[in-house]
Amino acid sequence: MSGANGSSTWRNWAGNITARPAREVSPASAAELAEAVRRAAEDGLTVKAVGTGHSFTAAAATDGVLIRPDLLTGIREIDRAAMTVTVEAGTPLKRLNAALAREGLSLTNMGDIMEQTVAGATNTGTHGTGRDSASIAAQIKALELVTADGSLLTCSEKENSEVFAAARIGLGALGVVTAITFAVEPVFLLTAREEPMAFDKVTAEFDALFAENEHFEFYWFPHTGNCNTKRNNRSTGPAAPPGRLSGWIEDEFMSNGLFQVVCSLGRAVPATIPSIAKVSSRALSARTYTDIPYKVFTSPRRVRFVEMEYALPREAVVGALREVKAMVERSPLRISFPVEVRTAPADDIALSTASGRETAYIAVHLYKGTPYQAYFTAVERIMTAHAGRPHWGKVHTRDAAYFAEVYPRFSEFTALRDRLDPERRFANAYLRRVLGE
Repeated sequence: MSGANGSSTWRNWAGNITARPAREVSPASAAELAEAVRRAAEDGLTVKAVGTGHSFTAAAATDGVLIRPDLLTGIREIDRAAMTVTVEAGTPLKRLNAALAREGLSLTNMGDIMEQTVAGATNTGTHGTGRDSASIAAQIKALELVTADGSLLTCSEKENSEVFAAARIGLGALGVVTAITFAVEPVFLLTAREEPMAFDKVTAEFDALFAENEHFEFYWFPHTGNCNTKRNNRSTGPAAPPGRLSGWIEDEFMSNGLFQVVCSLGRAVPATIPSIAKVSSRALSARTYTDIPYKVFTSPRRVRFVEMEYALPREAVVGALREVKAMVERSPLRISFPVEVRTAPADDIALSTASGRETAYIAVHLYKGTPYQAYFTAVERIMTAHAGRPHWGKVHTRDAAYFAEVYPRFSEFTALRDRLDPERRFANAYLRRVLGE
């Protein structure tokens, strides 16, 4: 797999993207990374850094120099006065979360997967759900990146602020991130309440459910009128994690083991999907548990899938979801994966999916190896009619002309890219499509 030769192939987590770089480098420091960028320039090669490959797009694919983050890991500094942690770019979120917990600290919000590296997750705009707290990138206080000329640039609200406004979600277009400083807070407890609810009820009461909970999300099971809701709110305790057996049944057997079997059966015999969906969505029971944030926000995802997700103005989400439901019901599609709805407050990052607007997300998934084009195309048509912004790391067909319309600050980002990377050292096919030449 590795080595400096050109014979190795890189694959993403879902297996839908492959790349054959000319060479691979695993720098152990920002200085070594800068040297790799300078050498690539001498050889006329482009440069891309990869994380753990959890994006479904070719955002990190390259036929030039592939930078692996495996040695750029660990916590550089915890500043308890400023309440920040500075971490190397290749550190997996799960290692950061565990290390912070040992120090009695936590991020404020996070997505539901923590396999990704901190740089990969933030560069693509990874987010969870929150009424007041936003994406992982919105929790960045400073970052350090190697730019195209091989120099090391640090930026924050005070230093290189125009770069900071864009590079927190930089798509790998402005440079290679080497370290990130996040805001942290004293570790706290969250009580999660998972509860089945009818589709008509959850959509009718969505505004209230959003307003009453710090973190609200729900899943609709296609071919049924059933949803599962999840509310996470801060708690004074005591901690009451799911029992070992019930936790295993819900999180491992139902969400991974049994789901894998159901997806495999559904891929082989699509006609079985609606009846399985009705049974499995009815089998859900309510449960409540209390634990530290990363144990509540995140869950293992062992069933491989492909995903599309669109960010909509929050007031448009219920109507758009009803359109998706109507489309599935009148189509021959058979969908085994639930559709996920989450929210985020407006933020001030140029290419954040929540940039400048209160946001809700609709995410659709299909089991790995299932033809996804028909379903995703039909969903995308609905989302773009609502000025939807696709997640940068998930499947979509949009291009720079579209983004210039839905992101008021798009030209601010591309102008900065022209300044920082005039020779397109960090370009690839994906960036040419979404940012233009």
